[in-house]
Amino acid sequence: MYVIVRLRGGVNTRPEIKDTLKMLRLHRVNHCVVIPENKQYLGMIQKVKDYVAWGVIDVDLIAMLLEKRGRLAGNLRLTEAFLHEKTPYQSFKELAEALQSGTASLKELGIKPIFRLHPPRKGHAGIKKTASEGGELGFHEAIEKLIVRMR
Repeated sequence: MYVIVRLRGGVNTRPEIKDTLKMLRLHRVNHCVVIPENKQYLGMIQKVKDYVAWGVIDVDLIAMLLEKRGRLAGNLRLTEAFLHEKTPYQSFKELAEALQSGTASLKELGIKPIFRLHPPRKGHAGIKKTASEGGELGFHEAIEKLIVRMR
C-alpha cells in the first residue's frame, strides 16, 4: 500500500492537477490517504508528484495512523471499543493487517479514509525540492520518518 501526504497548497495549480488531488481525496495541506498499489493510482501519483510526498507503508505505520488520527463520522475518535463492537477486528494491528491484505476497506467499516496530520515537528526540509534533492516532495524510501514527525 502507498501513503500520500499533501504538502503544497492549490494556488496557481493547473486544473488537471487540482482534479487529480480531489480524486485522491487530498483536499487540504497535511491531509494523508492510504491507497492500494495499482497502476491507476501510480499514474495519479506521478501526475501530482510535485505537490505530495508518498511512499510504501507498512502494517505498523497503518496501525499508528489509525490509532492516533483515525476518525469516524461526526469527527469522533476511532477507539478500540468501536473496533470490538462494530467490526470483526479486535485491535488496530488486526485492522491494519486486513487493510494491507485488501480484505477490509476503511469506508465499509465507517472510518473516514482521510487522516488529518499536524505540520511536521522541526519543520519540513523544503517543499520545493524532491526527497532526493534534500526536500520533502516525491517518493520517500523512508516515508515513516515524515509520518511519525507529523503524527
